[in-house]
Amino acid sequence: MSNAAQSERLHIAFIGKRNAGKSSLVNKFIGQDLVIVSEIPGTTTDPVKKSMELLPFGPVVLIDTAGIDDTGELGEKRIIKTIKIISEADFALVVEPREKLSEQERNLINNLKELGLPCLVIINKSDLGINYELIDELNSAGIKFHPVSCKNDEGIYELKEKVSSLLPSEENPSLIGDLIKQHDIIVLVVPIDLGAPKGRLIMPQVQTIREALDEDAIVVVAKDKELRAVLSKLSQNPKLIVTDSQAIMRVIADVPDEIQLTTFSILMARLKGDLPEYVRGLKRIDELKNGDKVLIAEACSHHAQEDDIGKVKIPRWLRLHTKKNLEIDVVNGHDFPENISEYKLIVHCGGCMLTRKAMQVRIKQAKYMNVPIVNYGVAISYMHGAVPRALLPFSEAFAAWKSIN
Repeated sequence: MSNAAQSERLHIAFIGKRNAGKSSLVNKFIGQDLVIVSEIPGTTTDPVKKSMELLPFGPVVLIDTAGIDDTGELGEKRIIKTIKIISEADFALVVEPREKLSEQERNLINNLKELGLPCLVIINKSDLGINYELIDELNSAGIKFHPVSCKNDEGIYELKEKVSSLLPSEENPSLIGDLIKQHDIIVLVVPIDLGAPKGRLIMPQVQTIREALDEDAIVVVAKDKELRAVLSKLSQNPKLIVTDSQAIMRVIADVPDEIQLTTFSILMARLKGDLPEYVRGLKRIDELKNGDKVLIAEACSHHAQEDDIGKVKIPRWLRLHTKKNLEIDVVNGHDFPENISEYKLIVHCGGCMLTRKAMQVRIKQAKYMNVPIVNYGVAISYMHGAVPRALLPFSEAFAAWKSIN
């Protein structure tokens, strides 16, 4: 079983009307009774996620969702969650219980096409017979479909093979692999502070180490206070130094100008988001005025530490840098507030717990509302005077910096 994080896996959403058999199909797909199955409509409320290995494709995440025809006040909220899952998914399985497509389902399939989200219609309960009218409609519309029976397991194995062949194969941008080559030395600066998880490294640090090792590079890991000693002991300069954003100024003070450096958060900005767009968003920091609203967005929820980066440090640095009385809101979790148009700037975390697709959706939302967005690492490096140096390894980001200066 791959240990790939959920945020690094392709997400497959099972969507459709209530009682279409979505939960039963998810259980058959993974080969275990993960999701509660009931004849009562609306049994699935919040989206349920399950990681699995889909061979021969690889690691994926399956998402069971509430019915798109849910009713009542709670039902509307569930539908909103389902729509959000659809916007962030990489592939959709539209589960149809061998009935004629409803107008709601036709609109759903059309919306998936407009979003550019590949999908496959699953004709469930095929053991009850073939609905030729439904098949004719799907064929006429050029919609791919596959019949299954969860009752007697017909078509399940073939469905897995078909989904595996249809999943998008676009690869994510490299985290660090395209910046280094075999036998290059890279130094990773990992401060150990209150926010560091006891006994382990944070995800961006682990991912950077793994990708560097995959490139057969030589990885040296040290705390910021040991960096000067590390550099003095190396027989040659490292190809690149990557540091935690909060230690960027201490690191710059110890690193000669001829050695390139950047931050883990900037690497994540490039992997998950849009680094040039974040760099262009820096211009807004210096345009902020008294009373302007700034949104600080973190994708994950965590217990706030003393001097928390999102709730305390970044607001403090923003006010010190701009010398303005700013109104700063902090949100946690996988949802943007509905009123993002009220903000003059969004400062977003690295997004290590989000999929690239989900992070791209957030950037598009911000651009649609004409609200500049920057990443934690980009903003911190800028406010501490480490830009443009921390952008030098990235040609497009450096070009974006020159375009606003």
